[in-house]
Amino acid sequence: MSGSPHEHVPIRLTRRGRVVVVTGAALLTLPALWLARGPGALAGGHEGGGPSGPGETVVVEPGETLWEIATAAEPRSDPRIVVQRIIDLNGLGGDPTVQPGQRIRLPAR
Repeated sequence: MSGSPHEHVPIRLTRRGRVVVVTGAALLTLPALWLARGPGALAGGHEGGGPSGPGETVVVEPGETLWEIATAAEPRSDPRIVVQRIIDLNGLGGDPTVQPGQRIRLPAR
């Protein structure tokens, strides 16, 4: 009965087939992870790694910029996003320059 239409034949995937299966699984899994962690999880805005904690404040040193403060606070995040969050948190909208000795609140991660 080797020619039976109900005979069990193992599925064999080519390299291209394996790539398609793995890519499809990733495309289904990543949105679920993104939704579980929140929209900011993959945007880079809330990633860990820096010295800042919730409600931490830093004092601006002479010659220091918001860009330097942002990269020191969250080195793994996009500095543009962190700078904007610092500007929003500290109400620096009209004039986002900082002065030596100024206390700047850092966004919580």
